[in-house]
Amino acid sequence: VQLQASGGGLVQAGGSLRLSCAASGRTFRNYVMGWFRQAPGKEREYVAAISWGGGSTYYADSSKGRFTIWRDNAKSTVYLQMNTLGPEDTAIYYCAADPYIKSLATSDPTAWNHWGQGTQVTVSS
Repeated sequence: VQLQASGGGLVQAGGSLRLSCAASGRTFRNYVMGWFRQAPGKEREYVAAISWGGGSTYYADSSKGRFTIWRDNAKSTVYLQMNTLGPEDTAIYYCAADPYIKSLATSDPTAWNHWGQGTQVTVSS
């Protein structure tokens, strides 16, 4: 599956952004989808994940209560709504997919086999 992330940009602290990740090439609904982020000089960090059908979601502590993940299998797209952004959210955001993820809490990036190219999110203070 090929993934294309978009929607990043520059936003002031307290603002919102919606990221999208469009998939192509394989049956989207067979894939668990996730979002990661990586700030300069830091390791890739898990943000959120959603099950095949969208009925189950997982949020890392850093995103819980502020971010929302959902998917539209008809459009082969997963979304990440990010609210109340702060400078600490500045990072490149990556979408990831894998058909064999058993737990949505799988935060190890090496467990996810398909990645998008990333979209930059910059939050100014």
